[in-house]
Amino acid sequence: MAATSSDSKPDEPQTDGGTEGDRSMSRSDSGSGDDSLDGLSNHVPRCPLTPSLSPRKRTTSQSKTEPPLLRTSKRTIYTAGRPPWYNVTGTTFKEAFVIGLCGGSASGKTTVANKIIEALDVPWVVLLSMDSFYKVLNKEEQELAAKNEYNFDHPDAFDFELLVNILRKLKKGKSIKVPVYDFTTHSRRKEWKTVYGANVVIFEGILAFANKELLKLLDMKVFVDTDSDIRLIRRLKRDISQRGRDISGIIKQYNKFVKPAFEQYIEPTVQVADIVVPRGGENFVALDLIVQHVHSQLEKREITVRSALASAHQGQPLPKTLSVMESTPQVRGMHTIIRNRETNRDEFIFYSKRLMRLLIEHALSFLPLKSVSVETPQGSIYEGKRLSGNRITGVSILRAGETMEQALMAVCKDIRLGKILIQTNHDTGEPELHYLRLPKDISEDYVILMDSTVSTGAAALMAVRVLLDHDVAEDKIFLLSLLMAEMGVHSVAYAFPKVRIITTAVDKEVNDQFHIIPGIGNFGDRYFGTDAPSDWCESDEGMEF
Repeated sequence: MAATSSDSKPDEPQTDGGTEGDRSMSRSDSGSGDDSLDGLSNHVPRCPLTPSLSPRKRTTSQSKTEPPLLRTSKRTIYTAGRPPWYNVTGTTFKEAFVIGLCGGSASGKTTVANKIIEALDVPWVVLLSMDSFYKVLNKEEQELAAKNEYNFDHPDAFDFELLVNILRKLKKGKSIKVPVYDFTTHSRRKEWKTVYGANVVIFEGILAFANKELLKLLDMKVFVDTDSDIRLIRRLKRDISQRGRDISGIIKQYNKFVKPAFEQYIEPTVQVADIVVPRGGENFVALDLIVQHVHSQLEKREITVRSALASAHQGQPLPKTLSVMESTPQVRGMHTIIRNRETNRDEFIFYSKRLMRLLIEHALSFLPLKSVSVETPQGSIYEGKRLSGNRITGVSILRAGETMEQALMAVCKDIRLGKILIQTNHDTGEPELHYLRLPKDISEDYVILMDSTVSTGAAALMAVRVLLDHDVAEDKIFLLSLLMAEMGVHSVAYAFPKVRIITTAVDKEVNDQFHIIPGIGNFGDRYFGTDAPSDWCESDEGMEF
């Protein structure tokens, strides 16, 4: 995993193999937001550290002994998704576990962080570097920095207010944007990196323990203690061989800024540390203890959602936010065709598409409209309607929800599209988030969330939660599905009472396998003409592994 060393100064190039912009890293292989995690998923291939620090297996049970990952020549891809981080009410229940790493310049904090990530063996781990939060320098400060006269090791050099705000949101499961600091101009670049979906956050920096509000967000505080002579030697080697600096300049900077800052601001914070790690990344015993503690904390935070949904809301009337298309003879005739197990694939696709188009048209009637006046070619005024809002964005729950995109694009010109991949873990029965790509500034849009069928509502619940985490207003979300079970309708409406639910039909029952009865069968397989491999089967709302 490419990572940024928090020891590199803003006026110096970075040395750990990443680009200057890659100051916050995520181990997740799931895209989020506007290319948020693309470029952040180049992982260091996992390898055993030492016999005493063998990577642990995931805490959730697996049907096979192989770890949940695929290895290529360039990177390791995790097939494990993110389990629910919210309860049946849709409220965020499980906060990310935040590890704070503090230590002097060149103490080996990034090495420790990467070895913890390797040994944890869990997906959705974010590495956040304090280097991303240097303040923007004014002209006078930039001139000092050019002469090596600006103190980048002082607390005043960091934007702690922004840092605390971003880390607090990330801990709560929100989508966040991390500044990208330009170490040449000492300013922030226009493009910020979007990061979302952390089970574990590792935050590292020389002053990670220097702010009281920041300390409150850290669940575990680790101080990396390395001998000052070793740290100085590391800086000398690095700055001479990689940055072309002379020894006298390095020593001058070290004595004037680095050493005093360590003694005054960094070394005293060892008192608040939960664990002190001497010798940095070479201390495998200390690293193993850290990994064991994190695993135990993650086990305590596990949540079961689907089983709770199956037993909730029984016998209650359907919510007012539900809109079912009128069951005209035409609609009922199309349902008869697509529900018939003898219907061939061509007819299934044709009549499914017809239903989807009608559903989309019906859904658009619920969007808020404003009155407008236009002049006709005859010179007369026509009093009409226009969408009251900025844009409409379509988001499909892969894979079956993607079949509804063509109908949406046929009705809404130049519409933006996003995708969310949610799969059901066959061993735990819980939905897991594997991938998402959402358009920029989706928080300003009306979002049409599409899935072909909804049974328990577990996948839909997760998808809505993802949109809310990206600051989409709840009353701007429209959940569309060809067929829903009453259980799924109640689940979504109970958790998110402002979400509009729109479907062509609602069936009453769900069987023990969470399939809708009488239902429509496996929509994805019938539409795409596929048979699931032996280890995979697609339920009414996502694929099971």
